[in-house]
Amino acid sequence: MPFWTARRIFSTAALTFVLLLVGWAAVVLAVAVQGARDQAATSDAIVVLGAAQYNGRPSPVFRARLDHAAALYQRGFAPVVLVTGGVGAGEVLSEANVGRDYLARLGLPGEAVIPLPASDDSYASLVQVQHWFEGRENRRVLLVSDGFHMLRLRIIAGRLGLAPLTSPAPGSPIRASLRRNTAYHLAEGFKVPLTWLFQR
Repeated sequence: MPFWTARRIFSTAALTFVLLLVGWAAVVLAVAVQGARDQAATSDAIVVLGAAQYNGRPSPVFRARLDHAAALYQRGFAPVVLVTGGVGAGEVLSEANVGRDYLARLGLPGEAVIPLPASDDSYASLVQVQHWFEGRENRRVLLVSDGFHMLRLRIIAGRLGLAPLTSPAPGSPIRASLRRNTAYHLAEGFKVPLTWLFQR
């Protein structure tokens, strides 16, 4: 009788599915735990991850991140705020430049807010942060984004030679929406393992 009978194939497939499901659930739990922690502490730079902007105005999600970064700066956690983000489809302004202008309107000094070159995703944004730190001995960064984003950012930042801490934006509309927040957390269950395997 052949080893791979229909019953064994089915049992193996079912076991594999269960193990993958358990692993995915464990990652989602890790995402939630990391996203619930605020590690704000003295750092060399606060890094704001970009989000959408509309004709020069930050989207509500981006605004919440910028407001939180401004509060962290005003509390003295870092001497500089690095703003990341790219140029959306049909737009001419980068999220980074829009974020800089918004922080200036909040009263942050111009020399303390640095928009980094436009980038298309989280990995590219943190590569720009890495470039900014070239030649600097200390690389402790306080990452500001939404909670669901934090575990993936920590993985990327650590592999790029940065020393990451995370501080999720408390006023984000994503966090305020159970449906949206849950959807983002579930999606991270797939994105985090891919980031771990492929560094992106």
